[in-house]
Amino acid sequence: MIHNTAGYSNLLETGELRERVSSLDSMLNICTLCPRNCRVNRKSGEHGFCSSGYLPIVSSYCVHHGEEPVISGTNGSGAIFFGNCNLRCIFCQNHQISQPLTPLKHKEVGFERLAEIMLELQDRGCHNINLVSPSHFTAQIVNAVEIAAQRGLKIPLVYNTNGYDSLETLKLLNGIIDIYLPDIKYSSNINSFEYSGAKDYVSHSRAAILEMKRQAGNLVVSDDGIAVKGLLIRHLVLPNGLAGSKESLNFIREQIGRETFLSLMWQYFPTHRADENTLLSRPVTENEYEMALNWLDIYGIENGWAQEYSSRDCYRPDFCGDEPFEVINRAAY
Repeated sequence: MIHNTAGYSNLLETGELRERVSSLDSMLNICTLCPRNCRVNRKSGEHGFCSSGYLPIVSSYCVHHGEEPVISGTNGSGAIFFGNCNLRCIFCQNHQISQPLTPLKHKEVGFERLAEIMLELQDRGCHNINLVSPSHFTAQIVNAVEIAAQRGLKIPLVYNTNGYDSLETLKLLNGIIDIYLPDIKYSSNINSFEYSGAKDYVSHSRAAILEMKRQAGNLVVSDDGIAVKGLLIRHLVLPNGLAGSKESLNFIREQIGRETFLSLMWQYFPTHRADENTLLSRPVTENEYEMALNWLDIYGIENGWAQEYSSRDCYRPDFCGDEPFEVINRAAY
């Protein structure tokens, strides 16, 4: 029988979690939490690319029923949406919190409060704590996890990331994070720089996903159908082939493994500044999405989910709403 006891509980008992908190916190003195390596002193109030200081920014939190079935389950995922971001995607669907027009300092919370949020979500019956856009607040999150674990937090942690993560930081998360949920956004650094402001996204995201696989392994699901450990990769299909779906799926097949669980999404729509770019100024067509599905067949990637294509022009999920994630279980795509 598979149970959902979180890995950080063991690290708390051995004292290793305290060591990780200290190591991650020290990285904020000359911040190298993510591949930007801004080297600013966030403890003294300096801000780097992500415009974030020492305290974490919690834009919102909720019981979220809109993730993949193994994440949301029946009781929902305890989603905590962090403000700001280490990317600048011109088509970001949550740009109001990732790239705010005015600073989100009023949304800063202390470590004790972040721990309380985690415990509240656990008390509300959530299957996991879903850390959305955590890369630039990793040190602060682990600090809060230690506090929450001392007070009874025990459900798995989901690291829900854009994939632009540092290997050094990820290695300090080994045994703390139970489920890795990274994006694989691009297979071209030209496109990642043009549309997300990261000239080295491909190498960093692929190295990060390989490390996540090394730590967590393949997705493990409990007897009641809830993910308890492992890797689940998300890939959003972009118009005009800009995401490089063929190359990204081939990377998964060749280096991560055909048994990897994948969530394929069609929900792109032009928002934020996407209309400024002709290639991103329209939704994904059904033919474009079908091409990505065909590559799944060709590469033999057999586990995961694919959103069911809709012809509607706009998809704007309410990230704290109850609308189910539109998926079909593709046990064999």
